[in-house]
Amino acid sequence: MVQGIKVLREGRDKVVINQYKKIYEGKKAVLDLADSGYTQPIKRDDILVLGRTGLGGLLAGSYSFNLGNYATDHDRLIADKLAYVMCGGDLSAPTKVSEQYLLDLERETFLSLLGEKKTLERIESVLNTGKPKRN
Repeated sequence: MVQGIKVLREGRDKVVINQYKKIYEGKKAVLDLADSGYTQPIKRDDILVLGRTGLGGLLAGSYSFNLGNYATDHDRLIADKLAYVMCGGDLSAPTKVSEQYLLDLERETFLSLLGEKKTLERIESVLNTGKPKRN
């Protein structure tokens, strides 16, 4: 099933079923990368984000979906926080930012969502049933 949706990259990704061999295989893969001369990619600092210009449109969209009962209040909260990250936060104009800036925004937003009871209920539902809870 996983192959059908192309989650794994052929020749690069590996699935280890035996729990006793996971660390061994992981360490071996890292050492093979190091031996082949792998270096970390250069982090980008030229990612264009729209700031408030884009944020306004996305927030209006999430409000409309919520108003039309296509999205719950919590769906809207998640959408608004995602829009904030995608637009680079509360920037006054379109700006180029670094990859690290966006990663920091994403981490901050994710941690704030983990402080929400409804987010934890959704995570628990997916882990227990495989289906998201609509709350």
